[in-house]
Amino acid sequence: MSLSAQQWLQRIHTLNLPAPVKLMNVCGGHERSITMSGLRGALPKAIELIPGPGCPVCICPEEDVFEAIQLALHEPVILLAFGDMLRVPVNVPKHQPRSLEQAKAAGADIRPIASPLEALQIAQDNPSQAVVFFAAGFETTTAPVASMLAQGVPDNLYLLLSGRLTWPAVAMLLNTGQAAFHALIAPGHVATVMGLPEWEFVIQQHQMPAAVAGFTAESLLAAMYSVLRQLETGQLALDNCYPQVVRSEGNPTAQAHLQQVMQVVDANWRGVGIIPASGFSLRPEYAAHDARQQLPSYADEARRYAGAMPPGCDCAQVVLGKIYPNQCVLYGQACTPRHPIGPCMVSDEGACRIWWAGGLRQSQG
Repeated sequence: MSLSAQQWLQRIHTLNLPAPVKLMNVCGGHERSITMSGLRGALPKAIELIPGPGCPVCICPEEDVFEAIQLALHEPVILLAFGDMLRVPVNVPKHQPRSLEQAKAAGADIRPIASPLEALQIAQDNPSQAVVFFAAGFETTTAPVASMLAQGVPDNLYLLLSGRLTWPAVAMLLNTGQAAFHALIAPGHVATVMGLPEWEFVIQQHQMPAAVAGFTAESLLAAMYSVLRQLETGQLALDNCYPQVVRSEGNPTAQAHLQQVMQVVDANWRGVGIIPASGFSLRPEYAAHDARQQLPSYADEARRYAGAMPPGCDCAQVVLGKIYPNQCVLYGQACTPRHPIGPCMVSDEGACRIWWAGGLRQSQG
């Protein structure tokens, strides 16, 4: 019999914990559920919940967004992107479009989509025009893109890929000693695709408690209780607190399509830098659909602040769990959802946007 959120909270309050205990929730969807359900205020004061690097919009390289903007402005293409990507700002002079949304307003044919199937349909409907799908995301969105390519796409559909793996960012924090947390809440949707073994390194290599959680308060609190109990007893085990969806082996078909279409490469994370073996690129067999190989390049590393967060923006520190969103000096001042300076204020999975939506409107920076 599953427990209610209230029952899990009661169990957590009975634990004998050191103070403070910091738990990192990797996923932006987890952070949204935590904030909107008020879990921080319901937990014992000794427990701190730290948002982690699980926002694909937040870590998408600035130069990739810039290239998408320039392709849409200067080439006769239809450019497609997941909706949140349209508002991500890049570092350009004020008189130039600084987002895909502004490029669309300037006349570029840019269309938000919610699924790779929409990209396929648009390419089929426009056979005489190049269609570029700017595909940014983690394993859960990259796997359907891989499946689409594996099953065959029209010749006029090209991929501007900016896919990332979730676990290497956590591994980087742990390997470099930069981890400011004592236990990990791992993302259930990633584990649904990739399986549980991806997260075993947290326990095996770093002797840190970890549990996979879903997106309800009950699942999140079950995972929190699990890792807190592991801290209390010293008995570590990767716990699956999302058994309704997550299987140990993950989704073998999705993994096979990723393996067939993609290769894992070192990749840049915005404001963070290169993280080894953390990105996806298309295999040579799919070069005919690689926008970077088939279309003109608009990469411009000479731009001021090329590849960086906007000046004054602390999104990278938020993503790495080093500061809370409202500790950025721009938060709630120059940077708001209506006028985002940094990418963490853009997406519904960005910690800054989530905290703002949760009612915290003032900076403590």
